[in-house]
Amino acid sequence: MSSDMFDLDGRVAVITGASSGLGVAIAETLASAGARVAVVARRADRLADVAQRIDGVAIARDLSDLEQADSVIPAVVDALGPPEILINAAGSMFTEEKAEAEPRSAIEQTLGLNLIAPFLLAQGAFPHMVAAGRGSIVNISSISGRVGIPGIPQASYAASKAGLSGLTAELAVQWARHSIRVNTVAPGFFRSEITGPLYDSERAAAYLRRNTPLPKEGSAQDIVGAVLWLAGDAGNYVTGQTIVVDGGWTTR
Repeated sequence: MSSDMFDLDGRVAVITGASSGLGVAIAETLASAGARVAVVARRADRLADVAQRIDGVAIARDLSDLEQADSVIPAVVDALGPPEILINAAGSMFTEEKAEAEPRSAIEQTLGLNLIAPFLLAQGAFPHMVAAGRGSIVNISSISGRVGIPGIPQASYAASKAGLSGLTAELAVQWARHSIRVNTVAPGFFRSEITGPLYDSERAAAYLRRNTPLPKEGSAQDIVGAVLWLAGDAGNYVTGQTIVVDGGWTTR
């Protein structure tokens, strides 16, 4: 019975940001649970490798181009059928400037990829989830949307991630009547392409260890369990929530 709660057999899932890191780990996890997975990212070569490995479908799109974002769900429907699961894992930082110096172009690009694109994808998936009588949307945020991180300037990134939690709560309330659940997972620090330099610096790595109560280095595998829980029936009474998975960072 417990395994049935995490069974996604036959459900079509869309996962963005799925050419590396957390997106790949989520794609592998949902596919292993039986989902038919469409992976979405801009790096077509990497994406094709992921799709082949999980017997999924690759949909190469640059989601920072919002017109390309609009075309994702129709492409998924054509390739696999109507989606019941949407994981918005694509995201990035486009500037390392302090808030007072962030260029407008970088602010707009960050908000476009990290907040507007997930909203557009949710809108695209909505009618298909309504027709199915159920659906789960999981947005991948960050603890940066909840707390400031000293020494790492990221104003527009933090704003976009905080915005995801607000969007999550509002969509959850509006779409609950259709049994569509909308949640956010907010990871703490874990090793990835973006954070690799932090872990490779002994000073920065020591800072991360000192401020993370659990005595381990975070990894993508530490995040995927929460996503699997929210994607399927195990989380069928959970909606509108931002689930923090950070080794205790934000509890200090």
